[in-house]
Amino acid sequence: MASRKRSLPDANGKQDGLLPVCKQVKAGDKRHVTALILARGGSKGIPLKNIKMLAGVPLLGWVLRAATDSNMFDSVWVSTDHDEIERVAKSWGAKVHRRSPEVSKDSSTSLETIQEFVRFNPEVDVVCNIQATAPCLHPFHVKEAVEMITLQGFDSVFSVVRRHQFRWQEVKTGSGGLTKPFNLDPTNRPRRQDWDGELCENGSLYFTTRNLILNEGLLQGGKVAYYEMLPEYSVDIDVDIDWPVAEQRVLRYGYFGRATPEVVHLMFCNVSGCLTEGRIFLSASGEEMLSINTRDTTGIRMLQREDVEVILLTSSEDPVAQSLADKLAKRTACRVIQVGVEPLEVLDLIVMEKKLQWKDVAYMGNDEPDVKCLNVAGLSAVPGDAPVVAINAAKYTCHSLGGRGAMREFAEHILLQKQKAKSQMKQDRIDSSF
Repeated sequence: MASRKRSLPDANGKQDGLLPVCKQVKAGDKRHVTALILARGGSKGIPLKNIKMLAGVPLLGWVLRAATDSNMFDSVWVSTDHDEIERVAKSWGAKVHRRSPEVSKDSSTSLETIQEFVRFNPEVDVVCNIQATAPCLHPFHVKEAVEMITLQGFDSVFSVVRRHQFRWQEVKTGSGGLTKPFNLDPTNRPRRQDWDGELCENGSLYFTTRNLILNEGLLQGGKVAYYEMLPEYSVDIDVDIDWPVAEQRVLRYGYFGRATPEVVHLMFCNVSGCLTEGRIFLSASGEEMLSINTRDTTGIRMLQREDVEVILLTSSEDPVAQSLADKLAKRTACRVIQVGVEPLEVLDLIVMEKKLQWKDVAYMGNDEPDVKCLNVAGLSAVPGDAPVVAINAAKYTCHSLGGRGAMREFAEHILLQKQKAKSQMKQDRIDSSF
């Protein structure tokens, strides 16, 4: 099972199961349920962590996509004090609450910030606080947790993960004390498979009713329950060293949207600014030369081995000498074509000739003329040094710069999506056989 749901013991030590159907909330009693992501600009660990790119998407974007695609919310909000975070939040379709200076301090708590939001939005009945630092959250997690409040009658729900870790008491240096176990009998040490482990908060979500927030000053209270998530979905980013680990986890377990991951059959890649740094070198004899990173040519070969045709693009606005284009084609085993100020006009014809649709195509560009192609392609990317207009149009933003491994990075992303699509199709076949 993807998750498990249990209630916590009440004040008398009794533990409730799921509420019977007769106590579920009727459709006529529908409450306004809102998703709220807290994203302060003053992160001390990682500056502007909430909008830092993670696997080609702003950190905030991962949870906003999951929240929106869950179809469980009457509104989706981001609470922030920073202009750039506001811009990113709105670009992902969220409303923005500009929090006051009083709840934007280093000492401000999540409860204080949520209380301010609720006071400013009297229509809200249930606040679903989703942590921006939980990029592996999926819509089904959100849906199941929300329904624990809206259908099963709980007042607050928070997410946990099961850990199998033996805990010992800390001993201060020089105290002379001895440690002792908290959750272990050393004389009867269990095997992992014989121990259920312990439930720990994973920081992904905290859902609470308006009444608890304002009248009780609590995020966890009343009839409280936990929502268990599997370890692979439990990623919480606190320090910069976690970033590479989280990136690998999100590429494997993250939510990439409603559609099946695209299987690319054709890729277009700009030579200038993507495959190269955008510079042309001139020899003493006047001969033009280009510098190409071997990582990028390896990326092209990786795609070709997986039957993805790669076509390299040069621009009529900044033409490459034919002799240089011929050498490039020979070295990369790619077709090289020249496009005008509107690349889409030429590339549309190629896509149709090959009896493909744009969803089957990957596109790598790096500037304003590429925006239309970046928008229509099933997978699209820009190097890390591309201008904002191109970054906003692309579905993936590389860490690497143009001519310095960006092509290789995008190739790996394309192949990962292809692998995901194959796995999903295989699972669909298995499911349909039952």
